[in-house]
Amino acid sequence: MTAATNRGATERVRSLGVETTGIEIIGESERTASPKDLFWPWFAANISVFGISYAAFVLGFGISFWQGVVVTLLGVIVSFLLCGIIAIAGKRGSAPTMILSRAAFGVTGQKVPGVISWLVSIGWETFLSIMAVLATATIFDRLGWGGGTATKVIAAIVVAAMIVMASVAGYHIIMKMQSYLTWITGAITLLYVAMTVKDIDWATVSAIPSGSFQQTIGALVMVMTGFGLGWINIAADWSRYQRRDAAGGAIVAWNTIGGALAPSLLVCYGLALAGSDEKVASAIGGDPIGTLATLLPTWVLVPFLIVAILSLVSGAVLGIYSSGLTLLSLGVRIPRPAAALVDGVILTMGTFYVVFVAQNFINPFQSFLITLGVPLAAWAGIMIADIALRRRDYDDDALFDPRGIYGAWDWISIATMAIFSVIGWGLVVNPFAADASWNNWQGYLLEPLGLGTWNATDGYWEGNWAYANLGVLLALVGSLLVTYVARRAKVRGQELARGHASYAPVNR
Repeated sequence: MTAATNRGATERVRSLGVETTGIEIIGESERTASPKDLFWPWFAANISVFGISYAAFVLGFGISFWQGVVVTLLGVIVSFLLCGIIAIAGKRGSAPTMILSRAAFGVTGQKVPGVISWLVSIGWETFLSIMAVLATATIFDRLGWGGGTATKVIAAIVVAAMIVMASVAGYHIIMKMQSYLTWITGAITLLYVAMTVKDIDWATVSAIPSGSFQQTIGALVMVMTGFGLGWINIAADWSRYQRRDAAGGAIVAWNTIGGALAPSLLVCYGLALAGSDEKVASAIGGDPIGTLATLLPTWVLVPFLIVAILSLVSGAVLGIYSSGLTLLSLGVRIPRPAAALVDGVILTMGTFYVVFVAQNFINPFQSFLITLGVPLAAWAGIMIADIALRRRDYDDDALFDPRGIYGAWDWISIATMAIFSVIGWGLVVNPFAADASWNNWQGYLLEPLGLGTWNATDGYWEGNWAYANLGVLLALVGSLLVTYVARRAKVRGQELARGHASYAPVNR
């Protein structure tokens, strides 16, 4: 096939609105987005009613309603604030997050965090797809339309198709789609709140006893991991189309507001709902969206289901789009739409497996989140420190050249990530030993440090700090501080190597 033929095919794809740009640098003429545009994808992806159900997991740590409110607001806002800082890199480099990560890890070394990032994105998008399928089955069953195998198969195919088609289409169509979904899902979510507020029993909620400081920290870590830290590895993917003169502070602000606004309110409302009814709180683990639907009258179930699916699809689209970019950053040489399609096939297979084979997906998923959350937090700390150290935009060519100023491997960053991951894993535990026995090796530092004791007879950890999951916070903060000190001279050297005349100072 000739070059002219290739160009013609590309133009025909573009004419359909499909984004053909992959991991390459976005051209100046295409950088037309403003910071406020970041509100739409982040808000639409996080206004899912799943946020309400997440409250049951927060209260599961044994804390009170008001402790849960503090944990929710602090955890959600801070975690999305960190996403906003990562998003600054997208504006500076106009490339996907994992390509920009090469400045900190080296062009080849970036594949280490890249694999973890890909797994996290695949996990998130599959999880959201699974919830959409289970919600469909539950609501169809309640309507008397049948919620058995046939319903689940059709739902799985339809949900996967919506996610894959939007992800294959790419950035521009996704941004337009998210702006519409924001209003639709927001309106029905408000309707849900209005129709379920009667189920709140403030006397019961207020009577929930307070938990310890350690239990509160554990809930905080879970909220941070489940919300902002779950998205942090893709934050720059959505800011790479920002104008070069966009203010970094505005990017952080709109990213944080868009991501944190809806879940902050929804989880707080969910705390009141779950705290009012123990049956609702306990049932959420098996089918979060379906359980919330049991509080609604029959006539509103169909619009609730449609919006629940759309909100879950919205979040999954962001994940699969970015997982495709991450796959390309690992060296897979296929077009961006094809990469999204590959991940779509994996999503579909994962959805079918969990829905039709696995008996419980919430517990293994939380264990999965905690496990990958540790190295992801370490990567985030390194990346945030690298962004803070840099005073100038990235060297576009060097991001793709192992012989450039960023080199092939940055052993300081790789060693920092490895060390804090190993230490972090020793300070987190698998609270779902029965459902995720493959993960029972974690927590090996708790007993030596006097922070917990393993009860082999009953299969759980004892001690105030055992379930605080300090390893995630240690990995994040520790790697940030070490990187900021250990790589300061190296970053300065990289910037001087380019020559001050060859690129402009950063617009912070």
